[in-house]
Amino acid sequence: MKRGKVDSMLPPSRLGMVQILIGAVFVYLLFITFEIPHVLKYGFGSSGSDDSLDALPRTFMLESEEEMGERDAPSRPTEDPFRDSGGSPSRTPQRRTHEVKKVSGLVFKDTLFDANVSRDQVSELHKAARNAWTAGKKLWAELESGKLEFGLKNKSENRSEPCPHSFILSGSEFGARKRVMVLPCGMTLWSHITVVGTPKWAHSEYDPKISMLKEGDEAVMVSQFMMELQGLKNVEGEDPPRILHFNPRLKGDWSGKPVIEQNTCYRMQWGSALRCEGWKSRADEDTVDGQVKCEKWIRDDDDHSEESKATWWLNRLIGRTKKVTIDWPYPFAEGKLFVLTVSAGLEGYHINVDGRHLTSFPYRTGFALEDATGLSVNGDIDVHSVLAASLPTSHPSFAPSMHLEMVTRWKAPSLPYGHVELFIGILSAGNHFAERMAVRKSWMQHKLIKSSRVVARFFVALHGRNEVNMELMKEVGYFGDIVIVPYMDNYDLVVLKTVAICEYGIRTVPAKYIMKCDDDTFVRVDAVLKEARKVHGHRSLYIGNMNYHHKPLRHGKWAVTYEEWPEEDYPSYANGPGYVLSSDIAKFVVSDFEKHKLRLFKMEDVSMGMWVEQFNNSKPVEYVHSLKFCQFGCIDDYYTAHYQSPRQMICMWDKLQHQGKPQCCNMR
Repeated sequence: MKRGKVDSMLPPSRLGMVQILIGAVFVYLLFITFEIPHVLKYGFGSSGSDDSLDALPRTFMLESEEEMGERDAPSRPTEDPFRDSGGSPSRTPQRRTHEVKKVSGLVFKDTLFDANVSRDQVSELHKAARNAWTAGKKLWAELESGKLEFGLKNKSENRSEPCPHSFILSGSEFGARKRVMVLPCGMTLWSHITVVGTPKWAHSEYDPKISMLKEGDEAVMVSQFMMELQGLKNVEGEDPPRILHFNPRLKGDWSGKPVIEQNTCYRMQWGSALRCEGWKSRADEDTVDGQVKCEKWIRDDDDHSEESKATWWLNRLIGRTKKVTIDWPYPFAEGKLFVLTVSAGLEGYHINVDGRHLTSFPYRTGFALEDATGLSVNGDIDVHSVLAASLPTSHPSFAPSMHLEMVTRWKAPSLPYGHVELFIGILSAGNHFAERMAVRKSWMQHKLIKSSRVVARFFVALHGRNEVNMELMKEVGYFGDIVIVPYMDNYDLVVLKTVAICEYGIRTVPAKYIMKCDDDTFVRVDAVLKEARKVHGHRSLYIGNMNYHHKPLRHGKWAVTYEEWPEEDYPSYANGPGYVLSSDIAKFVVSDFEKHKLRLFKMEDVSMGMWVEQFNNSKPVEYVHSLKFCQFGCIDDYYTAHYQSPRQMICMWDKLQHQGKPQCCNMR
C-alpha cells in the first residue's frame, strides 16, 4: 500500500498537529456561522445593562439641538418592552418598526349615543352622531376594501372639468344661478370681469347692524350692493373666503357720505378695510401697478383746493359745515346704468367704472389669483349681464395633487418609546389639503416635533365626496401624520374629534399635556410648552384664552336654542383655536365618553369647558388665561395665531426662523 505524498513528507508527530489545526479552524468557522446572526439580532451585550453599549465606539455625535431635531427618533414598539424574570424592564437597542395608526382608537358603538336620549338638550346631537357614525363605518369599509377606488376610477375616465377662456351670462341666467358665476379655473394675470347693472332706489332700513335708531327717529335710507370674488372651491361646509369684497354704499354709512369699502375675509375673519371716501390717496401711499388706491370725487367749493380728510373731520367735529360740490360725481347713482370692470394686474385688482379708473386693491398675503373661483353680486342692484374673459384654461392649484408635496422631508417622524411631554391634536377637514401642507412646512418643522419630544397629528373625519376621501387616503399613507375618526364629517360633530384627540393622547402617545388646535392655527411649540411647565407639581391644568360668564347667542347665524343649551351662561372655557389640558382631564373625558356619561354639545370649546368644570368638582384645576392664545388673527409675541391662511403660515415660520421673533403676517 502506497503512502500519500504529504504523509511521506511529514513526520507522524507533525501530521497529527496539522489535522488538529484543520479541525479547530472548521469548528471556529462553524461557530461563527451560527453566532453572527445571533449578534446582529440581539445586540453585542447579553445583559440589559447600558455598560456594554457605552463601551462600544460611537460612529457620530449629535453636536447641537438642531441636529437632534433633524434626526429621526426611535420607533415605538408594538408591544410593551420585554421584562426579565425579576419584572424590571430589559433595555435593548433593538428598534421595532410598527404600522402607522391610521384610525382613531376611540370606541364607537351604536348604543353609545343612546344614554342621554331622554335629555332633550342633547338628543338631536346624539342622533346626528349615531347617523354620522353609521354612514362613516360603511364608507370606511369600502375605502379599506378598495371597492370605492375601483368605482371612482371607472367613473372618472374621460371626465374633465371644462375651463373656458371666456363666457357671458345674461341677467336672467345670472339670477338663475343664484347670482354666482363659477370660474372653474380661477383667474390669472390680466383676467377681467365686466358687470353691467343698475343700482336700485334707496329703501328704508331697520336692521340694527346697519342703523341704530332711537325712539322717534326716521328710518335710514339705504342703497348698497356687494361684488365679491370668492374662493368657492377652497373650503366646503364653511362660508367661502372673500378674496375681494367690493361694497359701494350709495347713501353712505356712519360717515354720512357715499363710500366704497373693500376688504378680504378668510374663515369669517375680516381683514383691514380699504375705504374710498372721495379723497384721492396721498402721494406718499403705496400704489398698485402705478395706480392710486382711491381716486377723488370731492373738491372744496371755494378755491377748488384738495381738502384733507383730517380737516374735514375737524370741521365736522366743531360743527362748522362747508358746502361740498362734486367735481366728478360718485360713480354709482340710483336708477343709472353703469359698466364696471375688475381686472387682475401684477400687484392687485383694478376697478374701472364707465371707462374711468376708480380704485385699486392690492393683493393680500394668503390669496392667489387661481383661488378666485367665483363671482358673486348681491344687494340693491339689477344685474343685466356679466362677462368674464382672458381666463386660464388649465386646472387651478386647488387640486389636492397640486397642494400635496410628496417629499420625504415633510413626513412625520416615527412615534417615540414611552411618554412624551406634549401631544398636539390638530382638527382638520378632509378637503383641507392646502392647510395641512402649510402646517407640515411651517411649525411642524420645529425641532421639538422633528425629534419626537413633541408629537403632532391631524384628526380628520370622512368627507361627503368620495373623490376627497380617495385623495385623503393617499395623504394618510404617505405622510403618516393623519388619524381618521371614522364618521361622516359635520360641523356640529367636531366635538367627537376633540374626544378622539384626548383618547390618542392618553393611549397611543401617552403625554403629560394634550393640546387641541385647528389647521389654520399657527403654534409656537416651545412657547406653549413653556407656559404649561409654569404650573408646578402634578396639578391639573387648563390653559388658553379663557371666556368667563359668556352667554349663548339666541338669535342669528350662530344661535343656540334653549333645547340645545338651557342654561343662561356657558361654563368658563378656552377658545377653540388653541388650548392645553393635563392628561388626567383627558382621561376623565374619554372614560365618561365610553361609559355613556359624557354630555355632548355642538360647540367643542364650550363642551371642553363643561367637562373641565365637572372634573374640577372632584379635583382642583388650575385655569390659566392668556391673550397670547389669539382667538381672532394674530398679535406679536403670540403663543398661537388663528385664521392664518396657508401662505401666512409659511410667512410666519420664515419670520420665526430668520428673525428669531414671533411676528405676524397681517397683510390681508
